[in-house]
Amino acid sequence: MEQPKQSKGSVGLEVFRNRLRLRLPRSLFNGKQTYLSLEMNDTKLNRKIAEQKIRQIEADILNNNFDFTLAKYKPQVHLAVVHNIKPRKEIKISELWVKYQTFKKPDCAPGTWRTYVLQERYLEKCPHKLIEEAPQIFDWIVLNIPTDSAKRLLVQLSACCNWAIANNFITTNPFEGLAKEIKLKKLSTEDDDINPFSKEERDAIIAAFKDNTYYKHYANYVQFLFLTGARPSEVIALQWKHITNKSICFQQAVVNSVDGLVLKDGLKTQFKRTFPVNAQLLELLDEVKKGLNVEPGSLVFPSPEGKWIDTHNFRNRAWKTIIKSLNYEYRKPYQTRHTFVTMALEADVSIPQIAKWVGNSPQVIMESYAGTIRKVAVPKL
Repeated sequence: MEQPKQSKGSVGLEVFRNRLRLRLPRSLFNGKQTYLSLEMNDTKLNRKIAEQKIRQIEADILNNNFDFTLAKYKPQVHLAVVHNIKPRKEIKISELWVKYQTFKKPDCAPGTWRTYVLQERYLEKCPHKLIEEAPQIFDWIVLNIPTDSAKRLLVQLSACCNWAIANNFITTNPFEGLAKEIKLKKLSTEDDDINPFSKEERDAIIAAFKDNTYYKHYANYVQFLFLTGARPSEVIALQWKHITNKSICFQQAVVNSVDGLVLKDGLKTQFKRTFPVNAQLLELLDEVKKGLNVEPGSLVFPSPEGKWIDTHNFRNRAWKTIIKSLNYEYRKPYQTRHTFVTMALEADVSIPQIAKWVGNSPQVIMESYAGTIRKVAVPKL
């Protein structure tokens, strides 16, 4: 029997007895209404899968590749069994995840790799292991993981499945678009949580560190943060070979990874940045070097044990102790950066120059710090 001429048309999605089915264009079947049952319950995840099926059918109609037997579109295991995973239809999401991690690791930053390892631990805790259990995996993630972490994990699971499709491990991505189902509230970050210290508070904090029996070792480090506006991760990584009497070159940072603190080349927003040394900063650096046999590769601000300063330990022990002793409102050490920028603005340093010093864009300086300047008097015009 000659098949009817294929024509363009849209596919509808319906719910029949709480199960999803597709309503196929009448034009494909000589005006007869035809349905394709997907044999899936009506859930958010299954609707996403149904939408993928609709796109596939509509593309086939458009390209004259429609399968009139419908065998191509009927529900089936969404996997392509290949010998280099396991010769079976049931594939665990953890198997794909491990292969995906192995692929990503060579070009992965330490902080990103730490996130992947944490996400793997989430997947290990999830009671649903098979990729065809994606609806149950999605529900478990939403119910058991903090919202921002859940969204990031779903983004990575989708990326993992796309990679697996490209490598012929599976044929469809059941996690595609699911991250969009999770709505996040805008979270404050260290860069936009701006609450600077006043000059008097700054000086009192530095003096308190110098006078403290247990934490005076960090006094020069704290003062340097206030005088440069550099990020703590950049200052901790600073070596004497990066410093001359005229300038400081920030070009590496110490960051947290799954293996602890690690050194990475480059900065948060740029490869490197040069900061000028003024008389105030030169005096501080001379004080730091006093009595030391300075080597080019040695750290400028080591921990008391001669290692990298652990920012979490420093904040929770030394910094909190000093701030509390002064009865100041608690603010994180990162506010040293915001204090520098704010004081530079109050001193009428140009915004492009400040942006160049601290490694931000002029637009960020304009938008983020405009409300922190303490000059309130109307100038004489």
